[in-house]
Amino acid sequence: MKNIDDKIRLVCGQCNTVNQFPASRLDETPICAQCKEKLFQGVPINVNAEGLARHLRHSGLPVLVDFWAPWCGPCIQFAPAYEKFASLVGNQLRLLKVDTQQNQQVSVDFNIRSIPTLALFRGGREIGRLSGALPLPQLQQWVIEQLTNN
Repeated sequence: MKNIDDKIRLVCGQCNTVNQFPASRLDETPICAQCKEKLFQGVPINVNAEGLARHLRHSGLPVLVDFWAPWCGPCIQFAPAYEKFASLVGNQLRLLKVDTQQNQQVSVDFNIRSIPTLALFRGGREIGRLSGALPLPQLQQWVIEQLTNN
């Protein structure tokens, strides 16, 4: 649990600026110091390799990444559950999407062997990985289990 005096860092999903603010402001709908957009939009953030690295390096929150491709049927079927999950987690988790077709080196760098693959990171370190599409209740349960046990 964060102390209210602790600082938290978050990358803006719009302009990629690293923002730092007191953890106590997480519930106040913080905005980006650069572009003035809300730091929490309630949707997954599409990132490329550079954006992924930046979020993993600078996020004060756990980061869940969906590695997917537009030609992948299960990826397309999973997308609505992932988007709904993003709207539910609010300011507790950062959700990213990486198109592995557009960012093939990311697949190599993160050893992605099948898609969709979900990877959960805390402090820039991977703490959980799951391949395959999940319904929303199982997705929620898996994330809670990973965050509780790691």
